[in-house]
Amino acid sequence: MKFYLSTKHIPQLHNVPLTQRVSMLEQATAKLTIPEKTLLNILKLCVIAPFFIVILRVVNDWTSLIWAGVILLLYPLLVRPIQFSMSVKYLPQPNKTED
Repeated sequence: MKFYLSTKHIPQLHNVPLTQRVSMLEQATAKLTIPEKTLLNILKLCVIAPFFIVILRVVNDWTSLIWAGVILLLYPLLVRPIQFSMSVKYLPQPNKTED
């Protein structure tokens, strides 16, 4: 499975405007199978759960807020590329025109 950090790097969406890329990815994500959605949701839970654990530690140490912020910044960096990679197979293939 190839990981895509940006929608610009997905071959099917290379020459498509941003709003249309987002729309197409939402449609592709909706087509994920139940096991794929479950895997993606478990991944999201594994990334977001430490945020709440760290927030609970704020009572003892205020620097936990910094770690909570770091976790929130890592969320899109970890989850989005995997979501893009899982959704790519449900995107329509680009039309290949002959020159």
